[in-house]
Amino acid sequence: MTPEFSRPERVDTIGERERAVVVEAMPAERAALATRFDVIAVDALSAEWTIRRTAAGIVARGRVRAAVAQACSVTGGPVPAIVDEPADILFVPEGAGAEEELELDADAADTVFYAGGAIDLGEAAAETMALALDPFPRSPAAEAALREAGVRGDDEPDAGGAFGALAGLRDRLKG
Repeated sequence: MTPEFSRPERVDTIGERERAVVVEAMPAERAALATRFDVIAVDALSAEWTIRRTAAGIVARGRVRAAVAQACSVTGGPVPAIVDEPADILFVPEGAGAEEELELDADAADTVFYAGGAIDLGEAAAETMALALDPFPRSPAAEAALREAGVRGDDEPDAGGAFGALAGLRDRLKG
């Protein structure tokens, strides 16, 4: 299956010297990504990469930028989100390193396995964008909608429930 935003780079054209690659999603691709990632709209998506071959695989470093409208997790209304995310990816062929365990440290690049003769920098940008989005976005109207529905905030005391009943009992015993 071909991703909605596919920008393949043939691995046989990638050398040891860094090369710049810029990818940008077109309107139909952005609409398809919005459906895939269950957001209202992807208004912009682009990435600037530098790619090069190393002994470990193909390294892609860059920055992913996007403008997205997500649905508020409370009201369903649009919540704008701006993504400006650094990306550091190591592309390795499927099956490479399967016999040995990969040791990852906090600064390690994300490892992405690829099949065939190309890596996909568009799909890498789309996935980076999706991972950078807030999984539970809230609009400015969310707090009021929750309060109207009777949901209390974290800083509000619980008037009901077991602890509320105990506090009420304590107050009656004091009086």
